[in-house]
Amino acid sequence: MKTRKLGPFQVSAIGLGCMSMSQAYGTPDLRESERALKRALEAGYTFFDTASAYGAGHNEELIGRVLGAERDKFVLASKCGIVAGDGGVRGVDCRPETIKKTCEDSLRRLKTDVIDLYYLHRLDFNVPIEDSVGAMAELVQEGKIRTDAVHPITAMQSEYSLWTRNPEQRVLAACRELGVAFVPFSPLGRAFLAGTVRDVERDLEDGDLRRGMPRFLGGDFEHNLSLLDEFEAIASNNDCTMAQLALAWVLSREDGTLIPIPGTKHVKYVEENAAAVDLAISTADLERAGALINADTVRGDRYAPGNKVPPDEDESGGE
Repeated sequence: MKTRKLGPFQVSAIGLGCMSMSQAYGTPDLRESERALKRALEAGYTFFDTASAYGAGHNEELIGRVLGAERDKFVLASKCGIVAGDGGVRGVDCRPETIKKTCEDSLRRLKTDVIDLYYLHRLDFNVPIEDSVGAMAELVQEGKIRTDAVHPITAMQSEYSLWTRNPEQRVLAACRELGVAFVPFSPLGRAFLAGTVRDVERDLEDGDLRRGMPRFLGGDFEHNLSLLDEFEAIASNNDCTMAQLALAWVLSREDGTLIPIPGTKHVKYVEENAAAVDLAISTADLERAGALINADTVRGDRYAPGNKVPPDEDESGGE
């Protein structure tokens, strides 16, 4: 697979977001997730993204068990800052002692001596940021993580896709100016842009986080579905799937420097997403896709009121 620069690393142009293997998108399928991880490595993925919070450690344990013996073949990203509090309720805790304990627990679960890219999953407004990143710098000095925000920031991770353009307002320009890699999560619009969610009741299990997202509800969802007919036609004219077209659009942004991490727990989507890297779609067709699906044409907020960035989602400042 083609590669792109991520701080000091060269990684596959598309990474694998692993969260859905443990939570948030229906019932986890352990065997299929194991197969998907192995197939991703075989297909040329060299960038895997997880977090201590995903499945309360389950996701890191899964990666450690399945890929631990292949650790030298990929760049590994994880995150700290979201913790389970009393009664299992999630909260933000970026105190130095918590960050260090989280890192030690992650290393154990991941069966590795070092995490390559370590994100601060959230800002903790009760803790000075200097204290949080200072703890991460000490972990770098100890050789437990390779890149950290006290040094020039390596990466910023946030949602970005055809239908979520928020980073275009300021973040992408700031990353470009500072030489920070931008890692888009949910580049397929939580599978909406892949065309696999046409009926919420039929296609999404109870407990799936998308059931509470306005873009997947009522009239907003029906309107958004109406955008897919032309989008599908653009994909068909380019002999690719809608998911591949959506990924090709993200891959083309910012002079081809973004490193999207579409998440999946299915082997077939691991393979389909990887193939998007080699597509040659005209600038005109990519612009057509961008004009069709964007912040002005999509209806509905990203999250329900009062839940703009839920604890099981990423909005990570990266190291």
